[in-house]
Amino acid sequence: MTTTIPLLFSPLSIRGTTVRNRIAISPMAMYCAENGFPTSFHGHHYAKFAIGGAGIVFVEQASVTRVGRITNGCLGIWSDEHADALKPLTSFIKSQGAVPALQIAHGGRKSSTQRAWEGNGPLKPENIQNGDESWTPVGPSDLAFAQGWRKPHALTIPEIHAHTAYFAKAAVRAVEAGFEIVEIHMAHGYLLQSFLSPLANKRSDEYGGSLENRMRFPLAVATAVRAAIPEDMPLFVRISAVDWIEGGWEIEDSVEFSHELKRIGVDVVDCSSGGNLVAGATNANLKRSPGYQAEFARRIKAETGIRTQAVGLIRTAGLANELLESEHADLIAIGRQALFNPSWPHHAAEELGMNSAFQQWPKQYAWWLKKWKSGLAASGEALNTW
Repeated sequence: MTTTIPLLFSPLSIRGTTVRNRIAISPMAMYCAENGFPTSFHGHHYAKFAIGGAGIVFVEQASVTRVGRITNGCLGIWSDEHADALKPLTSFIKSQGAVPALQIAHGGRKSSTQRAWEGNGPLKPENIQNGDESWTPVGPSDLAFAQGWRKPHALTIPEIHAHTAYFAKAAVRAVEAGFEIVEIHMAHGYLLQSFLSPLANKRSDEYGGSLENRMRFPLAVATAVRAAIPEDMPLFVRISAVDWIEGGWEIEDSVEFSHELKRIGVDVVDCSSGGNLVAGATNANLKRSPGYQAEFARRIKAETGIRTQAVGLIRTAGLANELLESEHADLIAIGRQALFNPSWPHHAAEELGMNSAFQQWPKQYAWWLKKWKSGLAASGEALNTW
C-alpha cells in the first residue's frame, strides 16, 4: 500500500469550498426531465456518483430559460420551483461527502431539438405528435446550425442584456437549491459559445467581429454570475478550447478568453472542445485518444495561471493522476466512464494503492465488501473490482 496520497486523491480548496479529491463527474444531459423538472431517474442517477466516491458531482446542464432548453427533456433552473425540485439532489450528494455542482446553460441555436436517442437533430412532426413543443431558437445571428435546422432569431442588444440577467438569476437559484459550485456552459456550440465562435457569430455591432467583441456577451454573463453568487463560492466555466474547424475558435483565443475569465473572478476553466459540427453535442466525429483534450487544459493553465479541469477519454487512474502531476490540470472530469462504472473513483483509489480495506466506501457497502474480499481470498480467487 502507498504511504503517499496520490494527487488524484488529495483535497483541493477553491475559495471557501474544499473538495475531497480531484475527481469530478462531468455534466451529462439525461434528456428525461419533465417541463424542466427532475424525475425519479435523476435522483437515482446522481446518487450513484455521490456514493461512488467522486469529489464533485456535476448535475447536468439546466436551462436559464424555458426556450433555452436543448430538448424538451432538459432540466431547467428558470423558476424558483425548479430550484426547490433540485434540493433533494444536492442534499443527498452532500450527505455522501461530495460537492454538488450545477451547470447553467442556454442551448442557443441548437435548442428545440430531439433528445439524443431520438436522432439528436431538428424536431420532426412525429416528435410534436408525441407531445414535444417546438420554439424558435436564438443565437448571435440568424444563421442555422446546419442545413435542415431551424433558423434562429438573432438576439437584439436589449435581449442580450436580458439573457445576461437570466444567467445571474439562475445562479442565485442554484445557490438556493444547495449547489456549492456553479459552472457556466460556454462550450459545444450553445448560446454563449456561438457568440465566441466566428463560425456562428456574423454580427457587425459591438457583439461581433473582433475577438474582443465576440467575447463581450460571455464575459458579461461571467461577470453577472460572479456578482450574483457568494464571494466564497467557486465559479467554473466550460469552454470549447477549439472548434476543430478551419476558421473557427482556436486555442490562442481560449488562452486570451481565459485571461479575461480569471480577471473577472472565474476559478476554473473546464476544457472541452468542439460542438460546431453536426455530430452530436460535442465532438463525437473526431478520432480520439486517451486524454486528447488535456493539452488544452495544460496550455491554458500554464499561460494564464487559472485552474483547469481536464476532460475527455480519461479512463484510467494512472492517466488521471499523471495529468495532475504533470500540471496539465487541477481537476479531472470523467463522464461516460462514470456511466459505465459509477464507482470508478473507489476503484481508482485501489488502483493507486489506496482503499484496500474499502475505508473510503460508504459504511453500508464497506462492511459487506470486506467480508467479500476475505471470502475471495480464502477461496483462492483474485479480487477483480473492474
